[in-house]
Amino acid sequence: MLKTVLRGLAAASLAVLSLTISTPAHAADTLSLTDAISALPVADESRAGYDRDAFRHWNSGANPSGGCNTRAEVLIAEAVEPPTVGPKCRLTGGRWWSYYDQVWVTSASGLDIDHMGPLAEAWDSGASTWSAAQREAYANDLGADASLVAVTARSNRSKSDQDPATWMPPAAEVHCRYIAEWVGTKLRWALSADEAEAETLREVATDCPETTVTYEPAA
Repeated sequence: MLKTVLRGLAAASLAVLSLTISTPAHAADTLSLTDAISALPVADESRAGYDRDAFRHWNSGANPSGGCNTRAEVLIAEAVEPPTVGPKCRLTGGRWWSYYDQVWVTSASGLDIDHMGPLAEAWDSGASTWSAAQREAYANDLGADASLVAVTARSNRSKSDQDPATWMPPAAEVHCRYIAEWVGTKLRWALSADEAEAETLREVATDCPETTVTYEPAA
C-alpha cells in the first residue's frame, strides 16, 4: 500500500490537502507470512564501512513545493487527528497512536520516525552495495505504509538498529503486525536476513496463522 494521503502540506493556506503518489511499475504481491519469510534470502551480515550519513535523510519528501520534509509528511499522514501545518511546516496540535507501545501522543516533538528496517540493518543486509540515490530512496521511502512509522521516541530508541532476533515491540499483541511489516520491507528492497533473524521470524509466525504480507518491489 502507498502512503497516498499527506494532509496539510500547503503551509501558506494551512489547508488540508491530499497527495496521491504514483503507483510503482512493479505489481504488488501478497503472501502468507510463513511464505514471505521463506522468500527472504538468508545470508551473513556485515557492518564493515557503515556510516549513517550514507543514507541521506530527511529529504524534501513527496511534495518538494509544500515545504515539508519526509519526516513531517509521515507525521501528517499518520496523524489520527491532523495537526495544523504552519509556516515552514511547523506542526502544532494533532494526535498520534504509537503502535509499538500502544501509547497516544499529542505532540509531534514526542515522536520519532522509525525506519522499519533500520539503516544499519539495511546496510548489513545488502544496502552496502547500493548507490547513494538508492540509499536516499530507502531512507525516505513514502511508497509503502510500513517503511516509515511514527512511534514514541522511547520505543524507537529502544529498538535502535536491532532486528527481531534481539528486539520486538513491547506490546506483544502487535508482534504479528510488526514482523509482517519487517518482512514486507525487506522483500520490497530485496534485503536478506541473517540466520538468527530468520529463525526468530519463523518462531513468531507460528502464532500468526492468518497474517499475510503484501509488498511492492521498490522502483
